[in-house]
Amino acid sequence: MITFKPEILQLYAVTDRRWLGTQTLVQQVESAIKGGVTCVQLREKNLDKKLFLQEALAIKKICNFYHVPLVINDNIEIACESGADGVHVGQNDMPVEKVRNILGKNKIIGVTVRTVEQALQAQSNGADYLGVGAIFSTGTKTDAIKTEKNIVKAICKSVKIPVIAIGGITQENILQLAGLGVQGVALVSAIFSASDIEQTCRKLKILSEQIAN
Repeated sequence: MITFKPEILQLYAVTDRRWLGTQTLVQQVESAIKGGVTCVQLREKNLDKKLFLQEALAIKKICNFYHVPLVINDNIEIACESGADGVHVGQNDMPVEKVRNILGKNKIIGVTVRTVEQALQAQSNGADYLGVGAIFSTGTKTDAIKTEKNIVKAICKSVKIPVIAIGGITQENILQLAGLGVQGVALVSAIFSASDIEQTCRKLKILSEQIAN
């Protein structure tokens, strides 16, 4: 069991199988961890339960080896059955209080928020960290609504739990997040579309250290 600490959010990788090439997703995740990723979120919207669970178990094994937490996006059942370290939910997913009742007090729960009100509510309901975005335009989630930087800053100031920024973050724009108060960054295509994931993550880790509050 990995104890939650804000530092694990510094370079947070969110998987996306659309970028699979010569490596499997498990191999991509391992490359990312070797490069410095501090937390992995497994995000699968279209896999059936059997394949999703198989994948979660395989990635959990890799994460355990490197002592990096694995968080499952949305799917509480897969999180429980795979022994994942936590789950990340959105505003339209299962309420945080119910997630906590199912997972127990020692699991990590992250919540996507876009307003100070949502942030305070998530904190009150027992979230461990918040994800805020989309910070920049992103092709990963076509329905993502952009969140202005002043809102991100206001959210960070309003809560005591750590906040990570997500959405369209790249090596080229990551330093624009300095001074907002975020603990870390969550990246999808900037990691998994890279031709050399490990080396890319090494560069991103250095940059993420410059913007963490």
